[in-house]
Amino acid sequence: MISPIEYAALSALDIAGLVRRGQETAVDVAMAALARIDALDPELRAFTEVWAEQALPRAADVDARLGRGARLPLAGVPIGVKAGEGPGSYQNTRLAAAGCVPLGATSVPRPGPGWQTYGVTSRGRTLNPLDPAWSPGGSSAGSAAAVAAGLVPLSSGSDGAGSVRIPAAWCGVVGFKPTNGRLPARDRAGLNSPGVLVRDPSDAAAYLAAVDTSPAAAPHDTYPLTAVWSPTLGYADTDASVAATARRTAERLAAAGLVTLDERADLTLHDPAPAWTALRTAARSPSSRPGSDIARLNQARLNACFRHAELILTPTTPHPPHGHDGPGRRMSVALTWAFNLSGHPALSLPAGVTAQGAPVGLQLVARPHQDHRLLALAARATRIPGARESQPPEP
Repeated sequence: MISPIEYAALSALDIAGLVRRGQETAVDVAMAALARIDALDPELRAFTEVWAEQALPRAADVDARLGRGARLPLAGVPIGVKAGEGPGSYQNTRLAAAGCVPLGATSVPRPGPGWQTYGVTSRGRTLNPLDPAWSPGGSSAGSAAAVAAGLVPLSSGSDGAGSVRIPAAWCGVVGFKPTNGRLPARDRAGLNSPGVLVRDPSDAAAYLAAVDTSPAAAPHDTYPLTAVWSPTLGYADTDASVAATARRTAERLAAAGLVTLDERADLTLHDPAPAWTALRTAARSPSSRPGSDIARLNQARLNACFRHAELILTPTTPHPPHGHDGPGRRMSVALTWAFNLSGHPALSLPAGVTAQGAPVGLQLVARPHQDHRLLALAARATRIPGARESQPPEP
C-alpha cells in the first residue's frame, strides 16, 4: 500500500501507470492522498472542502472499471477542483471520465472588484507552500498550493487574466492555459479558459488529451525553435531581478538546443488593460468598445512576430510574490493578460529564484492551436541536466 510520502513524489502519469498495471489500487492512492491532506492542509488551507466520503467510492468505481477492461489514461489520479467550478464543469467531467478522482474544492479569492492574488477559506487565507509569508497567487490559489505541496499531482484551474499562470509561477509549479476556444470558456467574454496546474509538463499534456475532444496530433518538432524574448512586452514595469532570473532559464533552453533566441526582434505591445477591461465588462458593442483599437494593434504585432518565430518568452509576472497584505499598485497580470485577449496558448514554467530567494516563472507562448508544441517543449525543458536544481525548493 502506497504511503502519503511515496504518493507525494509521483506525477499524475506515474500514478495512472501504477493503477492501470495493478501495482496500486485507486482506493489505496486516494487514501494516501487524503491522509496527506489531513496532515498538511489544516495549516496550508489549499482546500475549502474535502470530499472524502465521495472520493473513496469514486476510486472504487475506477478500480471496478479497470477490472471490466475500461481504458482510463488517468486511472486513479487524485485531483483538486477549483472552487466555483465544481466536479460537474466541462473539464472536471472529462477528467473524471479519464479516471481521475476529485478530492475537494480548492480555494479562490473572496468575491470583490478587480483581480486578487490570494485564496480564502473558512479557516483563513491559503498559504504558499514555498514560504507562508507569500501569497500563492490567484485566482487558482488553492490549486497551485495543493499541487506544490504534493496534496494532488494535478488540479483544475481557470485563467481569465493569468489566474493559472500567476499562481504557478509563485508556487513553483507548471500552469497551462490552452488556446482560447479550444475548451468551453468560463465567461461570456471568452477570456477565461479552463486550465491546469501540475508539477510535470507531461501531466499537462495528459490533461489536454483527456479534456479536448479532438486533440491535434503531437508535434514532431525539429529543435531549436525560434523564440523572441521580451521582459516587458513594451509596457510592463518588470523588476530587474525577476527579468534576469527568467532570462537565465531562457538561456538554458537555448544552451540545450531547444530554442534560438532572436535578439533582433523587438516585441512592443500596448498595455492591454483598457481592451481587457472593456471586453470583460462588455459595456458596449465590440465595434465601439473602448480599447478595441489597442486589441487590434496588439493582435497585428503578435501576428507579425509569429510569422517568423514559434515562441514568445517572458517572465510570467513582473514582480515576485507579494505578502498577504496584497500587491498594492503592482499589476501581477501585466505580462499574462495580453494572451487572454489574443487567445494564444501560454504556459508558466518554474524558472528558479531571485537572489532574494523569490520564485520566478518563465512564460512560454506559442502560436494559436500549437498547444502540443508548447507542452512538448516544456517537457523537454524539465529534462535539461540541472533543471531541477534551478527550480524553487521542494515545499
